[in-house]
Amino acid sequence: MRFPSSRRFWAVSLGHGANDMFMSMRSVVLTYMSAYVLPMSSQQIGLAASLVELTGAISQPFFGRLADKTGGRLVGAGGVAWTTVFMLTGFVVGMVTGQFWLMAIPMALAALGSGAFHPVGSMVAADVDPMRAGRNAALFFMCGQLGLAIGPALAGLLLNNAHTSLNALYGPALGHLGPRLIEQGSVLPLLILAVVSVPAVIWMFLALPTRAAHTVAAPSRPVAAAPSQPRLTLPFVLVGLAIAFRSLAHLSTVNFLPYMFQLKGWSPAQYGAMISIFWVASGIAGVFFGSLGDRYDPRKVILFSLIGSVPAVFLIPDLNGLWAIAAAFVIGGMSGSHSLIVVLAQSLLPGSKGFASGLVLGFIFATGAVSNLIVGSLIDAFGAPMTFHLIAGVTLLTCGLWLFIPPLRRPQAQPLPVEAAEPVLTSSAS
Repeated sequence: MRFPSSRRFWAVSLGHGANDMFMSMRSVVLTYMSAYVLPMSSQQIGLAASLVELTGAISQPFFGRLADKTGGRLVGAGGVAWTTVFMLTGFVVGMVTGQFWLMAIPMALAALGSGAFHPVGSMVAADVDPMRAGRNAALFFMCGQLGLAIGPALAGLLLNNAHTSLNALYGPALGHLGPRLIEQGSVLPLLILAVVSVPAVIWMFLALPTRAAHTVAAPSRPVAAAPSQPRLTLPFVLVGLAIAFRSLAHLSTVNFLPYMFQLKGWSPAQYGAMISIFWVASGIAGVFFGSLGDRYDPRKVILFSLIGSVPAVFLIPDLNGLWAIAAAFVIGGMSGSHSLIVVLAQSLLPGSKGFASGLVLGFIFATGAVSNLIVGSLIDAFGAPMTFHLIAGVTLLTCGLWLFIPPLRRPQAQPLPVEAAEPVLTSSAS
């Protein structure tokens, strides 16, 4: 495989890894805090996760339009820095105050940074080589998913010894008649992770173009005529419905795996490693699916990935040990087709790739947020096994929606004006 040589591509890919590392650790940290810092139900965990994802979702189309106009230097670099600061602030404030809402608000604000970064990164990745848009988008998202994988694992390791174990020590002696002891924990070890964002922020600020350089280069970019609004309405409605049911199978599932396996007695390091394996599988499989999408119909590739995830989603509540890890690996791998969704959306609005990316990514996160609320409430009411069985059934019944979306319009082979002009833009950006 020939990798992109663009400095901009790798700058936003590193930024993607740093941004998503902080966004992904929240499921592990919230589960940890519910046991050792701030007691929360699964519904509250789902609410906190939903607030984060909704905030990022609503803001993405706005930031995508801004990236189309400015090139995204300040939007992209500033977004990663914002995510880091506010996510860590939310964890620390929750620990210090013991108040759910005082923790949830900074976490939700952190998602504005993620909402700013993602349209910029998706736009840059797609523009590197329009003939390899699926592969390049998949590589970009793989870097983000490596961050998604690293975040839970690092958080679990750092928090694994940052709490007391009174119930484990004295529970057997007290027996069933004894009181449950109050455990104490800290999230301060997580602060060391802030240093990871620094090189990503600096590199993006240096590599991405200034607004003036972006404006000068804009006329040389080939822009296809946008379809009329009536033609866009039905395709986007179908995309929206298909995304909503896909989010139920993948985004809401991964957010509740730590909670489900903590109830089975897993430690933070163990369920953190499980979530990391989920995202590693998603990133690796995403490159495979992206390459398939460049050669075959992306809609059928997405359909195949959804069907492949159904058995693992159905079975994972009843599994433990290595079998549970294997099921998480399969679900994660089958979730790797989301880069193709972005490419499909960009083909519907070829003249506004930043806006299209922000719109579809925002909707993915928004439907994931709603799914979190639904799944959290269902788990509280019916338990995790019944809820995951229901998710598997709904996914199987609705995955055929992808075949009703208009097929991808592939660009003709042409010179790459953005890459050819890059040395000039790089010097002006630096």
